[in-house]
Amino acid sequence: MDLLLSLFCSIIFLHFLSVNSRDSPPLAPALYVFGDSLFDSGNNNLLPTLTRANYLPYGVNFPGGVTGRFTNGRTVADFIAEYLGLPYPPPSISIHGTVLTGLNYASGSCGILPETPRQNFEEEMVHLHVAISGSAYHEAITHLAKNRSNLEKEYGSKKELSAYLSRSIFVFSIGNNDYLNNYLQPHQYNSSHRYTPQQFAQLLVDSQGLKSLYNLGAWKLVVFELGPLGCLPSTIRKSRSGGKCAEETNALISYFNNGVGAMLKNLTSTLSGSTFIFSQVNWLAYDAMVNPSEYGLKDTRNPCCTTWLNGTLSSIPFLEPYPNRSEYFFWDAFHITEAACSLIAARCITGSSACVPMNIKALVQI
Repeated sequence: MDLLLSLFCSIIFLHFLSVNSRDSPPLAPALYVFGDSLFDSGNNNLLPTLTRANYLPYGVNFPGGVTGRFTNGRTVADFIAEYLGLPYPPPSISIHGTVLTGLNYASGSCGILPETPRQNFEEEMVHLHVAISGSAYHEAITHLAKNRSNLEKEYGSKKELSAYLSRSIFVFSIGNNDYLNNYLQPHQYNSSHRYTPQQFAQLLVDSQGLKSLYNLGAWKLVVFELGPLGCLPSTIRKSRSGGKCAEETNALISYFNNGVGAMLKNLTSTLSGSTFIFSQVNWLAYDAMVNPSEYGLKDTRNPCCTTWLNGTLSSIPFLEPYPNRSEYFFWDAFHITEAACSLIAARCITGSSACVPMNIKALVQI
C-alpha cells in the first residue's frame, strides 16, 4: 500500500507540473539557482575544470540529452522551475544577453569557503550582484555592463526592478564540498586540525552571506540543508563500514544543518519582508535509504551507473547505466537520480514537512 501510494503521488506530481507549465502563467517572474553539482546545469562545461558531466550516461533521461547536469535527468531546481511555469534557468556562463526568467549560477565542486576546490559561493553571488545591480561593480566589471543596462531598460525603473526581484525565487544548495573536499580531507586541508566540528560548521554558516543577497532585493529564498553525506556510496565504500552509513560523518553534517536552520529563523525575523524557507531534506533522504519501498525505490545504497574506482567517483563515460533507473536513489558515487530529485522536489513544493515554515506553493502566494 505504501509503495502504491508513493508511486501514485509521484505520478500526480509530475502530471501537475506538466499541466501547470502549459496552461498557467508563471507563478514567479524568475528563478535564480545557486549551489554545487547537485544544481549545476552546465556551467562547468565552460570552465577550466575536470569536474564535468558533459558525457553519457549523464543526461541519458534529460529531454535535451547531455547538458552538464550531474544526474540522469532533471535536478531538484529543474522540478522547481517546472512548477513555477518557468524555463529551466540556463547556465549563467553561457548567457551573453539578458535573461528575465532567471539564471543558474551553480557550479560543480563549488564550496562556501574560498579554499574549497575551484570556485566559491561568494563569487557566485558577486556575479548575480553585477547582473542585477544599478551601479555596484559597474566600474570594476565592465563586461557585464550590457547585461545590467538591458535589465534596467526592461523594467524601466529601480522600483519595478525591485518588485521583480522581490517576487522571484532564489534557491540554494551549498556546503557539500566544504566537507567532502575540505574538512574530511585532512591530508590535503588543515581545516579539521584548526576547527572543531562545531566551529567549522559555524564558520560555514557565517560565511554564506544571505543577508547581503537580501540587500540586493532577494526576498524569497529556499535554502536546502545538506543530505546525509555519510550515506553516499563513495563515503560508505571508503569508510569500509560494512555497507552501512558512516554515522560519524552524518554527525558532522548535523552541526551545519542545525546552524543553518537557526540562522534562517533569525534572518526572517530581522529582515523586513523576507521569507527564508529551510528545506530539511536530510531526514527525508535518510528515511528513503532506510525504507526504500515506502518511496517507490529498491536500491538506495549503490550507484545506478558504473563509476570509477569501485563506486567511489563519477560515472565511467559511455557505459550503459542500469535500466531501472527510477528504482535507484543514487546516480553515481555522489549524486542522486532524477527519481530522487523528483521525490525531494515534490515534498518541498507541495508537501507539509520537508520545507519549513512553509512549502514553495505557499511561498509564491506571499
